[in-house]
Amino acid sequence: MKNQKIILYIIMAAILLTPVLTQAHVKWFTDVVPQKESIENILSPLFMSLAIVAALVLSILPQLLPRLMKIPYATKIDLKLDEYRKYSRYILKYGTALALIIQVFSGTIFAPEFMLVGLWDTIAVWIAIILLCVPSHYATKVGAGILTVLFFYVLSNVGLFHMLDYGFYLAIIFVLLIGKTRFENWGFPFLYLGTGLSLCWVAVEKWVYPSMAADIIQNHGVPTFGFDPTAFIVMAAFIEFIVGYLLVVGILNRILSVILTLIFISTTMLFGITEIIGHFMIHIVLVIFIIEGVSFYYPPIRIHKTVIDQMVFVFLNFLFVLATFILIYYRFA
Repeated sequence: MKNQKIILYIIMAAILLTPVLTQAHVKWFTDVVPQKESIENILSPLFMSLAIVAALVLSILPQLLPRLMKIPYATKIDLKLDEYRKYSRYILKYGTALALIIQVFSGTIFAPEFMLVGLWDTIAVWIAIILLCVPSHYATKVGAGILTVLFFYVLSNVGLFHMLDYGFYLAIIFVLLIGKTRFENWGFPFLYLGTGLSLCWVAVEKWVYPSMAADIIQNHGVPTFGFDPTAFIVMAAFIEFIVGYLLVVGILNRILSVILTLIFISTTMLFGITEIIGHFMIHIVLVIFIIEGVSFYYPPIRIHKTVIDQMVFVFLNFLFVLATFILIYYRFA
């Protein structure tokens, strides 16, 4: 029992030490002109070493989870949270409406960088908010439809590449649209996928455009814990990428969600109101993840039955996903 608790504390401590830069959308806090790093510098010895270490740790992590869940307190908490699953869709519905209200009063939509510039889009957002507040799944679907139009309107102005940072909004819209239908059970797995992929995508930005992250470290006094800023940025991006990957594959979702919520609260003290506007919707999603866990989700790792097969799958799959994200981002950045 003592060893099990030690394992849990190590995992939680490692993520709690995640630097505040990890969860920051760097474009919100710097005016530096993006300068793409060369692929040779991105794939540095430090980067390659961290990639191998991360893949090894992740391959072992799923084998530790059954032991973690045998901790008495963990079991009790799981059972208690299970009781609140019936409220998850209401939290998403009304939480989305509240997030939109915060954005509208700041003159933005979806993110602090996207301003409401016309009367029609402001009216459309308010209509969507009102419809989301109506206790009817038909009104919710219409409101989600309006959000879809607004999302693609913003996309048409800023481009697909830029809006991939906020792809989790499409997952939220999808969950709202399929409520009370035969596809309802697809909703939350899709939300996990969309949120995890968004985190991975934003993480790659710090590798490809490290100058923006470096400017934030310098001008906002972000602590680097004794590391060189260049190495710190690489490590911070790895942590964010790993968190996104873990959400996608369905590992440690409740623990990750609690810790990420604490990290977002800490970044609010550093970055202020912009952080609240930009990440409030993420807080809502994380609350849902805390409640839901992975009971509804069939993680890809379960395709493989033996321990060795699972470890090899996670190891190779992480490296493949990492390489794919970097190549796609670098090609279209």
